[in-house]
Amino acid sequence: MKKKLTKFMIVLTSTILLSSLTGCEPLLVLDPKGPQAQTQAKDIILSIQIMSVIVIVVFAMLAFMLIKYRASKQKNDVEPPYIKGSLLVELICVGIPVIIIVFLSIVSVQSNNKVEAVPEKYKNEKPLIIYATSSDWKWHFSYPEEQIETVNYLYVPTKRPLEFRLYSDGPITSFWIPQLGGQKYAMSDMVTTLHLAADVPGEYMGRNANFSGKGFAENTFNVEAVSDQDFKEWVMDVKANAPKLTEDKFTKLLEPGHLGQLTFTGTHLEYLPPNESHNGGHHHGSSNADLKPDEKHNEHMGH
Repeated sequence: MKKKLTKFMIVLTSTILLSSLTGCEPLLVLDPKGPQAQTQAKDIILSIQIMSVIVIVVFAMLAFMLIKYRASKQKNDVEPPYIKGSLLVELICVGIPVIIIVFLSIVSVQSNNKVEAVPEKYKNEKPLIIYATSSDWKWHFSYPEEQIETVNYLYVPTKRPLEFRLYSDGPITSFWIPQLGGQKYAMSDMVTTLHLAADVPGEYMGRNANFSGKGFAENTFNVEAVSDQDFKEWVMDVKANAPKLTEDKFTKLLEPGHLGQLTFTGTHLEYLPPNESHNGGHHHGSSNADLKPDEKHNEHMGH
């Protein structure tokens, strides 16, 4: 029995060590670079800690029971006592999970309110509005105020709130930049709003986190967060050198397939705006007061 127990402990220890060494780089969600991602990373770590305590206690109790009450230690004529039940044990078994669920629910609601709103430390800053449109299998990013559109990459300033207005020109997709915040769905019949911010300059990975066909695996985009001055210089450079995005060109871009990174002046919002009408879509995450005058008009009149 002792040999079997020793073998079991060796296998268990080896499994834990191998699991911990499966990747040398930190998980992106646990390497946050923005306030929204920091809130979510704290929740993930808290959940892992609670689950770890539960697992350790359960395995410790299991090992104790296996060793103390193993068959080889008992006399042959021993007869186990009849146990009708224990109110204390039942209260512990039911009460502890209920307390954990209530605690995590409160934490989740508080965190959800934080990540759905503009980051607290950037509330007094003017947000950069970007329309993120997905198609098979690429991402189109429209900067309406700057009159710029990019394909498969984002150029954003640090220390400034970012307001993404998401929708799809095809199947449902999911916009996700793990180091800046959680994912949110993009759909064809409504606009959803996602508030993010980058605290530090850097290059981050973004992708579609919702399966959308055979090209899903490469439905990714790059995010470069730079200083506000570098962002302004980029805007000026694009306006001076990038070609204009025409309706015909955008129609070709929507054809299924993969593309590299492209940059244009002008946006497709001029001739193919998202469905933000009152009957057809909703600004999930933004109030009507957040919309610009022409968008408020669309909320009442439709397109």
